[in-house]
Amino acid sequence: MDGSINKEGPEVRLRAFRAINEPDTCALFVEGHRNVLSSIGVKKVTSSKNGWTTNPAVFVIVVESMDGKQVFGGARVHVSGGTEPLPIEQAVSLLDSSIHKLVWEYGHRGTGEVCGLWNSAELAGYGIGTPLLIRSGIAIASQVGMQTLFALCAPYTVQPVVNCGMVLIDNIGNKGTFYYPKLDLIATAMVLDDLATLSLATHDDRTAVMAMRSYPDTLKIDELKHRKITIHFNLTIPDMDKWDLSTFIAAANQDFLETDFNERDLNFL
Repeated sequence: MDGSINKEGPEVRLRAFRAINEPDTCALFVEGHRNVLSSIGVKKVTSSKNGWTTNPAVFVIVVESMDGKQVFGGARVHVSGGTEPLPIEQAVSLLDSSIHKLVWEYGHRGTGEVCGLWNSAELAGYGIGTPLLIRSGIAIASQVGMQTLFALCAPYTVQPVVNCGMVLIDNIGNKGTFYYPKLDLIATAMVLDDLATLSLATHDDRTAVMAMRSYPDTLKIDELKHRKITIHFNLTIPDMDKWDLSTFIAAANQDFLETDFNERDLNFL
């Protein structure tokens, strides 16, 4: 089967994997994401360095052709404690350095970030971006073992993450907002405090995420946004027997303690 898409009734696969295990697919993700950012005038963002492709604490979701040769969209889940700070830390630390302390406080139970969401022009209008990829990122984060999840949202993704149970982080930046990645674009910092239960999520979003968790490899969608599209789910992350979240929690703590900070700014119990 080739990688071409039938616009009248596209058939694709929604798949999750650990970034370091699939460099070729990561390269397709990078190329597609770069093209989308360029199309809206964003030439440089922190993630453009693409250090995440070799970060052992990054997991990737792709919407791909059935033969895996084309990637039409995707998102990533970064775990705190990897080989680089979370993207939200890299993005806003120059504007508000307290983001490092905030991530550290959440990190003791395992935290991360859903980020890098994009979808290509080939499948524009089919709904594979939001909320599908946001829900998928939240779904696979439970496999990784995290308890909380950050997001730095563009204006059009704020409501979808709110629907999934995220809340505004109003004690950083300008009540949770930043000009990023350009001065005419506003990013909003959000966090999901209860990744396991999604107590603040809407009924539809909670139901969808729980279905992805319960049936990660057998779920199938035949329609989105009233358009015919077949999506085969393959969200079980391979080789998770080689994953140890506690190692990354320890690394995140060490990274923070080795960073210059004002002792009076820390609150110990």
